[in-house]
Amino acid sequence: MALRPADQIVHKAAWLYYTHGLRQDEVARRLNISRASVALYLRRAREAGIVTISTSTDLFRNDMMARRVEDAFGLDTVWLVSEDGLAHDPAAEIPALAASVFLEMVRNGDRVGVAWGRTVYAIADAMSYADRQGVTVVELCGNLGSPYSYRPDQCTMEIARRLNAKGLNFYAPLVLTSERLARELREEPVIHEQLDGISSCDLALFTVGTLDEDSHVVKCGALSLKELARIKQMGGVGVIAGQVIAADGALLECDYNRRMISADFDAIRAIPRRLMVVQEDEKFEPLLAAINGRFFTHLVLTARMAERLLERASTLEPEPARATA
Repeated sequence: MALRPADQIVHKAAWLYYTHGLRQDEVARRLNISRASVALYLRRAREAGIVTISTSTDLFRNDMMARRVEDAFGLDTVWLVSEDGLAHDPAAEIPALAASVFLEMVRNGDRVGVAWGRTVYAIADAMSYADRQGVTVVELCGNLGSPYSYRPDQCTMEIARRLNAKGLNFYAPLVLTSERLARELREEPVIHEQLDGISSCDLALFTVGTLDEDSHVVKCGALSLKELARIKQMGGVGVIAGQVIAADGALLECDYNRRMISADFDAIRAIPRRLMVVQEDEKFEPLLAAINGRFFTHLVLTARMAERLLERASTLEPEPARATA
């Protein structure tokens, strides 16, 4: 149910005060209301139990544009961050919103698949601590030896820590030096069992990566600049769980992908609830590829990106049939 206008301001005040830690006078300035009103709304929020912030994610669904994106691309739920005073930079709001959305989606007993990258780690860092029962968080791809905090094992274990859950990492590299070695490692019983178990997940959290010199697969050493140039020439546009995808969302046929230890795309699509989070504007083309590949059912992004998606969708709609004489 959409929030009533009278409730929206209460949720906005609670979101800024409890999630972002703003002072009451800062909340008042951000929402252009009096400090007394802020105090009143926060009291209402406490009385209504909104202080947990979970229901405040409705703020980001209460938008006709979100409904249009859902309809245009066949998604279950879309959350949008817009220029409405909740953040100076909507993109900076994405991790906090995604963390709250993700916590709402995790149920007791769930098996949760987690990918990696800067966005995923930012979500983990923004996530409140929750005591979920019987939850297991599993890594969707192999690991990296880089010192970056957003490598696969770090993302998996930090999210598991926030959920008081069990974490399962891949004890294998993300990318091997040869196709033969990767193939043999995937056949090892422990690795084979982990890869097979991904399709039994109930929920997945991931983003889509870019293919440029600042991409995490490049920064972390998984992909060299020479390989990057060759893959882009072959039609690679984005990255899902470390693997390169083409514009149609299919796994790109290339040596790099054949040397990967990562979830099979059919296994990812078999997960019933899949949350994609997109923060940066430069991920527009990779996001389109992920849509074409049917990689996600739920989406968190900025309203600016949603507008671009709808503009693109309008160019793909068939023209109405002309009347014949």
